[in-house]
Amino acid sequence: MAEPNNPRDQRHPQYDGDRELLNQLLQQQEPRERHLADLARLRIRYRGFPGARDIQRDLDQVLQRWHLDEEALFTKTRQIHQVGKVYTVQNEGQEDWA
Repeated sequence: MAEPNNPRDQRHPQYDGDRELLNQLLQQQEPRERHLADLARLRIRYRGFPGARDIQRDLDQVLQRWHLDEEALFTKTRQIHQVGKVYTVQNEGQEDWA
């Protein structure tokens, strides 16, 4: 984990898995629907979170790399979720919004 910028910064309980996922997203040049959904989910999770500054910074970087702003990302992911399920059956029933 990166050094906290502020002594009051918290460590998110899902930091390790999210960091791994975000590293994968950083490598994607052409995002697929799953990548967009994952990015939107992480944006929501870390919005306003008092810590994980490296993740928040990298989320911004992925948006820029994919030529999106947050509004465009959320518009695309709402359309994706209206059409069908993005996540595989193995994740069914598992809450991942914390």
